[in-house]
Amino acid sequence: DSYPYCVDGCANQTYCGEVEVPAKHLETCRRISSKGDFEKIGESGKGVNNGHFILYVSAFESERCSFESTIAYAAYCRLDASFDRPVAGYVNMCPDEISLKMFDLHQMHFTIKHEILHALGFSSGLFAFYRDKNGQPLTPRNPATNKPPYNKKLNRYQWSDNVVRSVDRSDWLAAGGYINRTFNYIVTPSVLREVRQHFNCSSLEGAELENQGPAGTSFTHWEKRVFENELMTGTYTQNLVISRITLALLDDTGWYQVNYQMAGELKWGKNLGCDFAKSSCSQWILNKMNKNESIHPFCNHLKTNVIKTECTEDLSSVGVCNLIKHKHQLPPVYRNILNLTDNEMDMSHYGGSVPLADYCPYVQEFNWKENEKTVRGSKCFVDSNNPSLEMNLLLETYGKESICIEHSTQWTVEYCSSIHSVDNWGSGCYQYVCFQNNLGLILNNILHWCHNAKDVIRVTTSTSFWFHKGSLVCPDISKICKVSNNSNFFIVYLKVRTTHSAFAYTYD
Repeated sequence: DSYPYCVDGCANQTYCGEVEVPAKHLETCRRISSKGDFEKIGESGKGVNNGHFILYVSAFESERCSFESTIAYAAYCRLDASFDRPVAGYVNMCPDEISLKMFDLHQMHFTIKHEILHALGFSSGLFAFYRDKNGQPLTPRNPATNKPPYNKKLNRYQWSDNVVRSVDRSDWLAAGGYINRTFNYIVTPSVLREVRQHFNCSSLEGAELENQGPAGTSFTHWEKRVFENELMTGTYTQNLVISRITLALLDDTGWYQVNYQMAGELKWGKNLGCDFAKSSCSQWILNKMNKNESIHPFCNHLKTNVIKTECTEDLSSVGVCNLIKHKHQLPPVYRNILNLTDNEMDMSHYGGSVPLADYCPYVQEFNWKENEKTVRGSKCFVDSNNPSLEMNLLLETYGKESICIEHSTQWTVEYCSSIHSVDNWGSGCYQYVCFQNNLGLILNNILHWCHNAKDVIRVTTSTSFWFHKGSLVCPDISKICKVSNNSNFFIVYLKVRTTHSAFAYTYD
């Protein structure tokens, strides 16, 4: 008999997360009586026909929702008896954190996807149950129980080195010098192949797991410093994508066949090599500064009220460097070499605003605020992020055909011989078209062509409110215009967008 038996008797109700499981979904309860007999209690339900996985969804303000910034949580509830595949799981959305505002819908949408993937298999509680392509367990089983060994300290089944492996590094650079650190990597075959290809690093040991946060965060997400906006990192920061690396992990569970063509493009760290994937951001920043090269995707200038914006790494949003002064001293391991202008400054309080990214500072999307209320976001592809005509000092257009373009010089606007410098400049969102390997940018219904990366486009034009003067820096065209000839060019060109109501802006 392969069924589990309850030592403490059968419960009156069965829950999957916050949801009481209907009786028709339940098998007969099996228990061990006080006399040591094996008994069946009640009748089996009809079950669910033609179903491979049952997801129970709830919106309950539970105790777990009280943890800081918890939008939702999820887990599996029951595994298949033959191959350990999850057959039931749950997602609970925290009602107080649900937002239906247009600029938040992208985050809500991807949060639900993130939680479903936890229930399907991206969970440290399931690592020990993964199987190879032949259906054989990657972690040895106890013949008596057919289960992996249980680790009471971790409060989960212990995986083998075929799934997760620890790597020691003695050359990890922080502000105080080189230190020793231990990292944990998913080392399954498909994940190893995809992560090495992504970073262009043939010696990379695997895909690094998150080492910070509570039990539901550490070991159960990709490392934020390394994978930033990948869907399965531990906190939302910007424009999430489901990469080939996450699909590879699902492939390596042994339970699913995945379609890699459905993966999104993860641009963070793409082809940046072993120096990026295996070193601290301090090491990366120092090496790049010594070579007088860009330290992107990291940054080292403080976030202030007068914004000098930049484009996020994937050009999907206007962003700002998230380097801030923290109220508390950072742990020494997370004090990064930043080379700020004041050499006497106590650097122990300075770091990026995202702890899970090891406090590494990087360019991150943000929200514009009016009177402490968010009025729009900075994602280029969201129409509702358009400023009003009067406040559109940088001639931006937000929408599905828009990307972030950086500025060469500070913009000015003129009205009745009065010239004003635009404080919040550095980058903006602009509608674009591709035609014969050239990139066209549309500002105020005027098409400007980019022929080469780093070309500077001078902009002088009038609107109903202002005479605008500024400049744009052409990006790497090959990363944007992947189709050499766009037959819909003239149709796309005519799709010039209108703008929305006026705001006075601050940001967070």
